[in-house]
Amino acid sequence: MIEQPEWFRDAVLYELDVKRFYDSDGDGWGDFEGLRQRLDYLDRLGVDAIWLLPFYPSPMRDNGYDVADHYDVDDRLGTLEDFRAVVEAAHDRDIRVLIDMIFNHTSDQHEWFQRAREDPDSKYREFYCWTDDPESAYSTVNIFPEHEDGVWSYDEVADAHYFHQFYHYQPDLDIANPQLQSEVEDVLEFWLDQGVDGFRVDAVAPMTFRKGEDGHELDDPHALFRRLNRTVREKKEDAVLLAEADDQPELLDEYFGDGDEFDLQLNFVGNAHLVYALGIEDTWPLERLFDILPYDVFENGQWANFLRNFDELNLLKLPDDAFWHAKELFNPDDEDAWIFERGHARRTAGIFENNPERIAMAHSLMFSLPGSPVILAGDEIGMGEDLSLDERDPVRTPMQWSDDRNAGFSTADSDDLILPVIDEGEFSYREINVADQLGEPYSLYNRIAAIAHTRSVCSELWQGEFGQVPVDADDVWVFRAEYEDTVLITVHNLSGEYREVTIDPDLPWGATADLLGPGHYEFEEDGPMTFYLDGYDYVWVRGDSEGERVPLGQP
Repeated sequence: MIEQPEWFRDAVLYELDVKRFYDSDGDGWGDFEGLRQRLDYLDRLGVDAIWLLPFYPSPMRDNGYDVADHYDVDDRLGTLEDFRAVVEAAHDRDIRVLIDMIFNHTSDQHEWFQRAREDPDSKYREFYCWTDDPESAYSTVNIFPEHEDGVWSYDEVADAHYFHQFYHYQPDLDIANPQLQSEVEDVLEFWLDQGVDGFRVDAVAPMTFRKGEDGHELDDPHALFRRLNRTVREKKEDAVLLAEADDQPELLDEYFGDGDEFDLQLNFVGNAHLVYALGIEDTWPLERLFDILPYDVFENGQWANFLRNFDELNLLKLPDDAFWHAKELFNPDDEDAWIFERGHARRTAGIFENNPERIAMAHSLMFSLPGSPVILAGDEIGMGEDLSLDERDPVRTPMQWSDDRNAGFSTADSDDLILPVIDEGEFSYREINVADQLGEPYSLYNRIAAIAHTRSVCSELWQGEFGQVPVDADDVWVFRAEYEDTVLITVHNLSGEYREVTIDPDLPWGATADLLGPGHYEFEEDGPMTFYLDGYDYVWVRGDSEGERVPLGQP
């Protein structure tokens, strides 16, 4: 694959969990060979990069985020050779590969922790945070307060307590330790040697929080991020770093640095406001979003926008009254979807009542925001959740490929599957699957594919000037992005009712092209532009300020 600095600017990302994507050998677990066999599906969808959830050796008590070895592949998923085959096959299709990297904590089964607990004089002891007196040591709130009493747990072998912000089986690493930082660099270089194109760095904000007996912290966390950036760039010039930095809005742009830290950040603030706006069918959360989050960050980095991930829908970035309203709004009929006191274990289709028009419009709106869009595996066909499962597992059921046994995911006995497939109700694999949608021109899959392919040629959304266009309807969002001579206008009806809105396009008459969407518009000569939108309609219109028509496919 040809090196292309800043390739992520116009890229569509796809988040997937290899374990749950496709099982090639019939053992009930998805694997790398299965992923390799399904790359053409992702290519057809318009995916430019895949982001792989953790696939390292692990006890799998936290879906692989409890890493036991940073230098290998869990043998249930294949081998390093299988991994390299996926990377090579993806590159043959011009698809890049990003992998999850977890440096805030490890599994308690990790070699580093095992050696740390056994030998107090080992360098590995200093990789973690210890105390003999947890009562007087620094303390803070655990990230999973429903399951953990605090942040200190006793280890019998070490005869000491270790610090953990997450589960007790995930001891925190002391990232301030210079020897650990060198080890982290070695891990990054190892995977770059395997051909990866970048890393999604997990739990970036907790890495910087106070830790340990004395509550110490990094003197300058951004110095560490710059160091990681240099390490990656020196090895592979166009590799990228994607941050999971779920921090306060006013602090987020600092993680980009001066273009020398993280290239991308998952937009948690945008996610909460976007989904809530779609849920209440009102644009005020989007207006608030652009007030509180700096979107003019293109010089130094870019937001990665998403509707859902494989965790809960985290709503903590909403105002208090909206937070509590959203808790009830997305939990109809008292279903037990609310977890960790911060969000719902629902997929996009569950949130939007299994309405394909509404789901497609939601994706179109997400794709039209400045930044790089991220699709969650399965959302492109409208997969739902299984609320009979615990915690985050409702949104982690296996991919639904067909109406064959086990949703075409695996030939294993159903009892051997990593998680049960959804086989009942409106989200059953018999009702919702890839095979049924590929050949249906107006299926959800094909609508989202059209959105993805259109977005890839609209450079206004990652380097232009942009802003909301006010209209009289509170449930219609009109957005304008302009770069050089081209203008992109996107219009979304958040409501289920017919709407008609009129704007001054500030474009020469006849110089527009209808790129995308079921909505319609009229553009009167020397007059306004009027949009006619049925419930949940959307439309993308592109024009040239110099009066020349801009066809689809021209950047």
